[in-house]
Amino acid sequence: MTTPGVWDPSKSNFEMKRKASYSMFSAKEPMARPHPTSEDAEEEPSRHDKMWKLMDSYKSNDVEAIQKDIVSQVEYSLACTRFRFSREDAYRAASFAIRDRLLESFNDTNAWYAEKDAKRAYYLSAEYLQGRALQNALVNLDLEPAFEEALMGLGFELEDLYPCEADPGLGNGGLGRLAACFLDSMATLSLPCWGYGIRYTYGTFQQKLVNGWQSEKPDYWLSKPVPWEIPRPDVTYPVRFGGRVEDYADEAGRTRHRWVGGKIIQAMAYDNPIPGFDTFNTNNLRLWRSLPSEEFDFSAFCEYKYTEAVEQRRQAEDLSAVLYPTDDRLEGKALRLKQQYLFVSASLQDLLRVFIRRPGRKWSELPSKVAIQMNDTHPAMAIVELMRLLLDVQRLEWDESWDLTCRVCNYTNHTVMPEALEKWPTALLQDLLPRHLQLICQINGRLMADATKLYGAGPKAWNLSIIQEVPEKAVRMASLAVLACNKVNGVAAIHTEIVKKETFAEFSNYFRDKGFEDKFVNMTNGVTPRRWIHCANRPLSDLFSRHLGTQKWLTDLTLLKGLLAKKDDEALQAEWRSVKQKAKSRLAKYVQELLGLDIDLDSMFDCQFKRIHEYKRQLMNCLFLIHRYLTIKEAPPAERAKIQSRTAFMGGKAAPGYKNAKTIIKLFTSIARVVNDDPDVAPYLRVAFLPNYGVSMAQVVIPASDLSEHISVAGTEASGTGNMKFAMNGGLLIGTMDGANVEIREECGEDAVFIFGCREDEVAGIQERARNGDYPVDPRLWKVFEAIWTGHFSIGDSEAHAQFCGLIDKLSNTRAAGTWEGDRYLLVHDFPSYLAAQEEADRTYQDQKKWCRLSIQTSCSMAKFSTDRTISQYAEVIWGLERAPRPAPVRRAG
Repeated sequence: MTTPGVWDPSKSNFEMKRKASYSMFSAKEPMARPHPTSEDAEEEPSRHDKMWKLMDSYKSNDVEAIQKDIVSQVEYSLACTRFRFSREDAYRAASFAIRDRLLESFNDTNAWYAEKDAKRAYYLSAEYLQGRALQNALVNLDLEPAFEEALMGLGFELEDLYPCEADPGLGNGGLGRLAACFLDSMATLSLPCWGYGIRYTYGTFQQKLVNGWQSEKPDYWLSKPVPWEIPRPDVTYPVRFGGRVEDYADEAGRTRHRWVGGKIIQAMAYDNPIPGFDTFNTNNLRLWRSLPSEEFDFSAFCEYKYTEAVEQRRQAEDLSAVLYPTDDRLEGKALRLKQQYLFVSASLQDLLRVFIRRPGRKWSELPSKVAIQMNDTHPAMAIVELMRLLLDVQRLEWDESWDLTCRVCNYTNHTVMPEALEKWPTALLQDLLPRHLQLICQINGRLMADATKLYGAGPKAWNLSIIQEVPEKAVRMASLAVLACNKVNGVAAIHTEIVKKETFAEFSNYFRDKGFEDKFVNMTNGVTPRRWIHCANRPLSDLFSRHLGTQKWLTDLTLLKGLLAKKDDEALQAEWRSVKQKAKSRLAKYVQELLGLDIDLDSMFDCQFKRIHEYKRQLMNCLFLIHRYLTIKEAPPAERAKIQSRTAFMGGKAAPGYKNAKTIIKLFTSIARVVNDDPDVAPYLRVAFLPNYGVSMAQVVIPASDLSEHISVAGTEASGTGNMKFAMNGGLLIGTMDGANVEIREECGEDAVFIFGCREDEVAGIQERARNGDYPVDPRLWKVFEAIWTGHFSIGDSEAHAQFCGLIDKLSNTRAAGTWEGDRYLLVHDFPSYLAAQEEADRTYQDQKKWCRLSIQTSCSMAKFSTDRTISQYAEVIWGLERAPRPAPVRRAG
């Protein structure tokens, strides 16, 4: 959605061209593709010589060749007339043309990894918030200028095609966006890595606002053909549910087990090539779609049972229909468990197939060739499935299977809140995955025996059990992951310490007592600067390249530190302000088109965009805005004129069944109605909720931010990545000492982050004092409560008023602070310091030279938070993975 920069690096007086650029491939000098390896060739290699010769060079990327490809795609792939086709047709045709180039690189990269017999890492994640692929692919392949010129010659603007693409509905929030950034860095670093996930039919949901309330509509992102995915009907694996476990004796008389009966579901692969930046490597994201083992019950159809004839297909396709099905009932839990197992079983079958395909392979080599990374607990059943495959299918012994599993698997924890750590009832496991429950019980039995030997029979050993007894008997999947994995990592320094000392303290002590000091490691999250600066904010990207004389900063963000010495330079500051103003103008236009709301570009743009959850404290932001409204309303006109004008934006989705989160959205939209319609207040404060927040909207919002809110109570946010994106684009932060805020402050300077609120180690003391009656409510906050209680922001909606009062009544239950009966996330305690931090932000913004200096300082100090750094650490510390860059193609002889 960004216009390619008007500044052309190829015309500058310094070397700007990338080393690994697909723009070098031309018709005049064709670039040769590698000859098939022996693994790719058949017994009679000469049989396909003609085919290989016809495909022995890469597609040309000069303008005329691209135009011919696009027009060819219009007629032969889309069946449209070449004399008349729409913007949508042009988008799809251009996408197919780019995909063809990706596939050449994708196939040759896979062949290269196989030839090198490189160790591979496999990233298992339930979410991938990829965002639109067209611009990202063009940027990473260095083909954006060529395609822009080619399309212009065909009567289309490249920028106009970007919005034709739907955001893939494969994720919900930070977990999925992190996974997408990781894939980009894996490819950019030329690491042999694949992602595995689920091809959701509907993703999460389209968020609509109906009278200020969130309403959910299906997000059928597949309603139009997706040019970027490659269906693989030849890559399909059976996945079993239900049935029973049989014992039998093998040839040596040893007792073995096999899982039989039940129902079989097919998992079919869809590949999504992931190109790296400034490399010839293209990796893959393989997604699984669930299909029935039998398409159609013809006998039922012939007996007029038409619904029953397709019932098996419907039930099978339910498994990959929706991300995170509601699981407050047993049926929802069963669907979610089946969904997760389908994904991990197909993925493990697939990656083990690659491993054993090489002749002479020994199972003892598995840890030297395979690393598995589980992104949170959703894929944790992979541990048990790998054990089943090794024990029951490959017929290895228990000790070897467990050793291989523990050396191959790794686990990333993303939450420290006990209620968010997945637990599966044993009764449900017995019904759906009986063999896995057997294996879990064996794993737990061996753990308990070892812990009892180490500590004696008692609570210290029993607390390690991966099976809980109350309130229901269930398997603690996070505990299983910690027990079985080679490495367990947190995603920010403070989070990792909480994981070790609180969340999994018993396991941390257990492994330390057994001599494993390095099991728990920290891997602070990051984001990719290619999408979040170069694609999202091209004017800022051009500014960096112009002043540094290179685009190498896109793969080495430390180079931006070279601009810190110029942060007080008036010329640079003028350019910087111009870049920010363009971004704000773009967002203002977007808001006007979406909501019909006019925005003051000179106001401070204050943004809070993230999943709506009580621990993220969007409610505190609401209370602050009411306080600001009351302050402006009561101020004399002369005093109002001194108040810093501010526009408050919020966006994010609430889980469909999360009543309090949906009430917070309603409160924010009600505040917006009151504020924006009040002529006394509107010139100084505007409020806007932007519905259906996703990656493409983020690429408009984030570059425009002056101040962004990351205000979770200390000790609850694992890391956050929105804070990194906002800071990379020169936005200052207001936040608590939580998650990655701590490290951003360390890197960018204390003056660049407006810190408030209690520290993590103070929370227990605050809760104790509250129980003793010492939990005061600031008078300014009490005034806000009264405004809500009197219905000022309910606007005559009795249902909304009751729910608003319910939220405030809980906050007012001061003796229950820190519990679900009261102020669970300590808003009342932190509110006074939050106001002080907001006042400091206002004062700083009014000194525009100082604000601009801090903005430059922040953006140029974010090298630590590039996913290139994060993934390099994963590769070195956790996976033991080496880079495998594909050799540059050479010009074809003759």
